[in-house]
Amino acid sequence: MHIDVCFARALFHEKRGPVLQELGSMRLTFTIAALQFAICILQLSVCNPLRAVDLTRPLSPLATQGPKAKEITPPTAAEVQSAIERGVDFLLSDQRPEGSWGSAEETKGLNIYAPVPGAHHGFRLAVTGLALKALATVEHQLEGDRRTKVAAAIDRGEAWMLAEGERVRRATPDAIYNVWGHAFGAEGLVALHRRAAGDAERQAKLKEAVAVQLGKLKKYSFVGGGWSYYDFDYGTQVPGDAAFSFCTATGLFAIHEAKSIGVEFPQKLVDKALASIYRQQNPDLTYAYGEYLRMAPRYDINRPAGSLGRSQACNYVLRKFGDTRINDEVLTTWLNRLFARNGWLSIGRKRPVPHESYFAVAGYFYYFGHYYAALAIDELPEPERTKFQGHMNATILPKQEKDGSWWDYPFYNYHRPYGTAMALFAIADRNPSPPPETDEQETKQVKKGNANRR
Repeated sequence: MHIDVCFARALFHEKRGPVLQELGSMRLTFTIAALQFAICILQLSVCNPLRAVDLTRPLSPLATQGPKAKEITPPTAAEVQSAIERGVDFLLSDQRPEGSWGSAEETKGLNIYAPVPGAHHGFRLAVTGLALKALATVEHQLEGDRRTKVAAAIDRGEAWMLAEGERVRRATPDAIYNVWGHAFGAEGLVALHRRAAGDAERQAKLKEAVAVQLGKLKKYSFVGGGWSYYDFDYGTQVPGDAAFSFCTATGLFAIHEAKSIGVEFPQKLVDKALASIYRQQNPDLTYAYGEYLRMAPRYDINRPAGSLGRSQACNYVLRKFGDTRINDEVLTTWLNRLFARNGWLSIGRKRPVPHESYFAVAGYFYYFGHYYAALAIDELPEPERTKFQGHMNATILPKQEKDGSWWDYPFYNYHRPYGTAMALFAIADRNPSPPPETDEQETKQVKKGNANRR
C-alpha cells in the first residue's frame, strides 16, 4: 500500500529550512506489505488452519433451496455414443506428433496474459492430462480400429507426460499457470496408473510422476492456503496473493486422486487449502471467486449464477475430504440449479473477453463446471444418478461442433482439446460394470477358493 505524505509539501511551502525543502521535493512512500506478510506467516504457523471451521454445525437452509431442473427426454444411448466417437476422433486428429495436446498458436486481438514459455508449458501439461484422462475413461466404450488408435494415442501421450512433465514450473513471479498443469497433469497420470493395472513396472513410473507433480503443488501452495494462478501483489517464492476457490478445489481433487494410488501430500497444506475454501463459502454454498472477494458475498460473480461452476467443484471436493454435511441433498440442489439455470453459464460461452457476461461469467467456467458436476453425479444413488446424467447429456450434446470438438473460450490452441476432454468425461460411462466372468475365470476362482480352504 502506497501513501503520499502531503504534509511534507505543506512544510516546503512554509520554507522551514533546507532539510524540509528536500523532504518536500520528494514523493515519500512506504509499504506495510512486509509486516502483513510476516503476521500472516506467524498466524498460520502457530494455529490449526481449520480451527474456525465447525463441521458439526448444520448448514444453512439456503444450502438446499433452489430451482428444480425441468423434466426432459434425454438423448438416446446411440446419440451419446455417436457424440463420444466424434469427440474421440477430434482428439485423435488434434494430438501433436510428440504426444501432447495444445499449443500457443491461434492468437487473437485479446489474449490472456501468458508469459512464454513457462505459462504455455503449464497449459500444455494440463490439457494433455485432461485429454489422456478422457480417452482412458471412454476407451472401454470404443471398438475396432478406433479403440486401437486410442490405445496408441494414450501410449504416446503417456510417454510425453513422463518425459516432459517434470519441466513445468512457474513462468514469472506473477504468473503461476503451472498449477493447472500440476493438478490436471496429476489427474491424467492417475488415470493412466489405473489403466496400467497388472503392469507393476509401468505403474511405478507413473506413480513417481504423480509424486513429482504433487511436489510442485506443494512448492506453489499459497501462504494463506490453497492455490491461484496469479501473484500480482507480492511475487514471493511462497506465493502471497489471494487463493482462488476453484483453483484450490482443482488442486485438492488431484491430491485426493493421487492418494488413491498411494501418493501422499502434507496434511497441513491440505488443511490450509480446505480452510481457504471454507473462508470463501457462503451460507447458500456459493463460493467467492477468490479470497480477495470473500468480504463481498453479493458481488455479481459470487452470487448463485456466477458460482454455478465453482460450487460443483468446491462442494464435491469438501465432500471427498470428509465434510458429511455436503450430503446427497446438497449435491442434488446444486445439480438442479446447474441445469435449471444453465443459461447463465452458457451465455458466457465463446465470448472473447473474460468475465464480460452477466454475473461476470467467463467462457472458461462452462466445461470446468460440468466436469465437476459429472463427478458429483457419480456420488448419487439411483435413480438420481441416471436422471442427472440425462440432463448432462442433453446439455452437452447440442454444443458439439461440426469437427467433433467442444469449446467455451477462445484460448490460444488449448480450448478445443480441453473443452472436448471435459465434455467427453462428462458424458462418458464413468462407472462401467465389470465384464461377466468367463467359464475359465469362474474355474480359476473356484480353484483359488479351494486352495484357500486348505
